[in-house]
This record gives sequence, C-alpha cells and structure tokens, in this order.
Amino acid sequence: MTLSIVVPVLNEALALPVLLDRLLPLSRHGCEVLFVDGGSTDESVAMIECAGFKVVNSQPGRARQMNAGAAQANGQTVLFLRADTELPSGAVECVHQALAGGLHRWGRFDVCISGHHWMLRVVGHMMNLRSRWTGIATGDHAMFVSRAAFDAVGGFRDQPLMLFKQGCAANR
Repeated sequence: MTLSIVVPVLNEALALPVLLDRLLPLSRHGCEVLFVDGGSTDESVAMIECAGFKVVNSQPGRARQMNAGAAQANGQTVLFLRADTELPSGAVECVHQALAGGLHRWGRFDVCISGHHWMLRVVGHMMNLRSRWTGIATGDHAMFVSRAAFDAVGGFRDQPLMLFKQGCAANR
C-alpha cells in the first residue's frame, strides 16, 4: 500500500523547518509528500522546493488545497497533514495496519496539544473522545483515507469553516 501525504500550506515559513525535517525520512522510505500552496507570500514555497518536495499550486482554502493535492497524489492511501501537526513515530505502519484487510476505509490520529497549560491536555482529550464517539475528525487529527473511499465521496466539500463579519461585537 503506497501512502501519499498532502500538506496544505499558506504562509507557513515558521512551521516548515521542523515539518520538513520530520517528512524527509518518510519521503526517503517511499511516501509521496505533496505540499499544496494556496498563494503564500512568504518563503514557504522556496523552502519546500529547496528541501526537494513537490509543490502543487491551488486557490486558497483548506478543502480546495487538500482536494488539489489528492488529485495529484499517486498513493493508494492519502494522509492529510496540517503544517503545524506532528505525526507520531510509526505513523506509516499505523496507517497500513488500520486499513489492512479492508475493514476500515479511513482513520485519524489522536490529538496531543503541546504546551504547558494543563487545560491543553483536557482539550486534546475531549477532541479525541468526541472523534471516537461521533466519527468526526478535524484537520488536527491528521486524517487518512483510502483512495477509493476518497474518490467515492468526491473529496472534501468546499465550504468555509467559519464566517466572520466585520464590525463591532457587543454583548447582548
């Protein structure tokens, strides 16, 4: 089973050095790694290309970028990774085990939020519980899916996650 890792980026120059270092070994061991740039104006694209990774250009928007990356991916499995998310060690083997035998078609990793405040552990734990109970995962979970299942559902729906209106907010 071949794995393609799709990373949507937009002005991620600060997060990229650590991410690139973590993805290089996966690339060397056969994972396809695609970065999908949504129009960065910082050094993101240059940093990614300098590290030897492929950059796909896309309109901005996480769903659009992930769909554009999946369209270019060659793997039987696609893993969607945010630039600020770290995969656990052994992630590739976990993906292969989770999808082996065809019982499952998608999965995700647990969230572990870094930081020192104790509430961050609580928030991460609650996100993971909600995901287990509902089957809903967020981008923070580093989701993976078989190519066949991704194609069958037509990819990610292109919708805004949050809408903000300009103006003053007041308690009512």
